[in-house]
Amino acid sequence: MAMVALDELLASARVATLPMRVKFRGVLEREVVLLEGPAGWAEFSPFVEYDDAESARWLASALEAGWVGYPAPVREWIPVNATVPAVSAAEVPAVLGAFDTVHTVKVKVAEAGQTLGDDAARVGAVRHLLPDARIRVDANGGWDVEQAVRALTMLSVFGLEYAEQPAASVADLAAVRRALSGSVLIAADESVRKATDPLAVARAGAADLLVVKAAPLGGVRQALEIVAEAGLPAVVSSALDSSVGIRTGLALAAALPQLPYACGLGTVSLMGGDVVPDSLVAVAGGIAVRDVTADPELLDRFAATAERRDWWLERLRRCHALL
Repeated sequence: MAMVALDELLASARVATLPMRVKFRGVLEREVVLLEGPAGWAEFSPFVEYDDAESARWLASALEAGWVGYPAPVREWIPVNATVPAVSAAEVPAVLGAFDTVHTVKVKVAEAGQTLGDDAARVGAVRHLLPDARIRVDANGGWDVEQAVRALTMLSVFGLEYAEQPAASVADLAAVRRALSGSVLIAADESVRKATDPLAVARAGAADLLVVKAAPLGGVRQALEIVAEAGLPAVVSSALDSSVGIRTGLALAAALPQLPYACGLGTVSLMGGDVVPDSLVAVAGGIAVRDVTADPELLDRFAATAERRDWWLERLRRCHALL
């Protein structure tokens, strides 16, 4: 991990507030910190509810991106999925309309305050619009074992590529996987990126594949090591990043020895603004690996309020002290 003086980080830091086209993770705005280092632009954007210890890994990833650079790629084009948040079935066509050619769709399910009927209607709407697409669902750990088995048994009629984090704990993931007996593949996300032991999932036989995100795991190289040690197929995903953060996800996807699944790196299409003029969005179902540069005019246009800027810079200070 690169160690960079705090004063150098603060001098380059720009805080942006990017509007969302639809509510995602309960928010209509995404706040990000952009840092410029000798290797390029980097993003520090742990979600606001994350504590400093967890958020420090996101800063380590940003330091790798901006001050070390990325490992050599083994591919130059990354297939990506479209993402459908927990919207009503009636809103699905508009959400999918923001994406280019769609071959794979991730659908959010198990949203607080919604029902399994809402989930089925949303997934069914996607299947109706895209009869040949691969569909995966993401519960973000929102079900217990019984709920997950019942829900995935019902939703499997639409043909699921896999279910991402259907339950919260590693033990519950393993129980869901055993109960489904291979009828629906299980992917682990939070049980990898938010865990003190990201390899526990593989040891417990709790998942068929891993969803990996570079920033929460401490950077591209650290994520590559975890995937190699786990010995499971990997899907690279984003954390609702700007194009600068998506560039880090592309670097991870480009460096993996094998990439059997489309990646969740198309979320810039859900945003109503970005910090680069040539956003990293999918064309023909994928994104070409390339560098991006934050634009001063866009950084000014989407600049956070002074209060939010101070909040993020103080967070940056605290996380830097933990590295």
